[in-house]
Amino acid sequence: MLNGHEWAKRQAEKAGLDYEALDNGFKSCADPARLQRICRSLSAVKIDRFIRKWLARLPHPYCAADRRAGYRYDVSILQAEFSLTQVLDRPRSGRVFFESVIRDNLDLGRPDRVSLIFDRRVVTRGRRPTPGQFCTRVITEGVTPSLHVYYRKSKIKQYHKEGAALRTETTINDARGDFNIGKRLHNLAALAKVGFSANRRLLDVQRISQEPWAGEDAIESLSHPVVVADQRAPGLRFGDRRVHALMSSLLTFRLLPRGFTNRDLREQLGELLGRDFSAGSLTYDLRRLRLRGLVERVPHTNRYRVTDDGVRTAALYSRTHNHILRPAMAELIRPIGTGPISAAIRQLDKALVAA
Repeated sequence: MLNGHEWAKRQAEKAGLDYEALDNGFKSCADPARLQRICRSLSAVKIDRFIRKWLARLPHPYCAADRRAGYRYDVSILQAEFSLTQVLDRPRSGRVFFESVIRDNLDLGRPDRVSLIFDRRVVTRGRRPTPGQFCTRVITEGVTPSLHVYYRKSKIKQYHKEGAALRTETTINDARGDFNIGKRLHNLAALAKVGFSANRRLLDVQRISQEPWAGEDAIESLSHPVVVADQRAPGLRFGDRRVHALMSSLLTFRLLPRGFTNRDLREQLGELLGRDFSAGSLTYDLRRLRLRGLVERVPHTNRYRVTDDGVRTAALYSRTHNHILRPAMAELIRPIGTGPISAAIRQLDKALVAA
């Protein structure tokens, strides 16, 4: 067995090229273009030279006379893996992205999708259907999920590698049976074209309906403290009574053409939460709303107005909490079983399970 990643690492070290390893791959490199040239230089000729070097050192059943007569070992490809490792500049969001990829692409194992990915004709009906399983499997090792798409005896595996990269790899176990390519070593270039093209086609086929990393960043910036222009803005935690009272107030104040003041907000929160607040404590709330762009100060006044982002965020917080989470928790604790809310919650539950 020859590991091309390890071979490339040794060649990079010989060339004096600095790199950071990522298991079977590279996380970073001082000269990516040069490293890519090294990786592409691994050929059938170099692999054959490597094998012959060790065959000359190991015990050999063919004597010198046999080898001169043309009797010698030939090299065939039992299994070949071709991988594409895309290192993420924002690794924390990578897992969120990959989980969305899995959820939105569970149908990749269908014959029509497999046909597109592997660029092979798949026959599902008639007297001679294409043999093999056509399915998508999601396998979890520990907390790391991986996506597997099968075509006959070959497959593509995709997973979030070491929390830092998206790894896509095609494994070919039967070159002749699956792709009409011979197994001898000189066919490596043709197999590599099939493997690398399949990796790229999988990425082209994959589609996600949203940008989950953007949503993750938005949640993070709202619920955790942030520093804006050297000013610290405390988080707006979902589920906190005061935060939801603030969001409800923003929806009300959006209707005021002249905006609202500290006093207006203080009176509104007092009614919603049933207690008095000081002007200083509301300055704290106004700062965390303003630094996040949910409200803005009206120039040359002590009044504030709700921004477009502010009203959308406040509506999402309030509606999610009041119309989805709170009724769902009530149904979970004490099932009623009748009425539109219960029916909607059951439908939501089915959608969440299906997702």
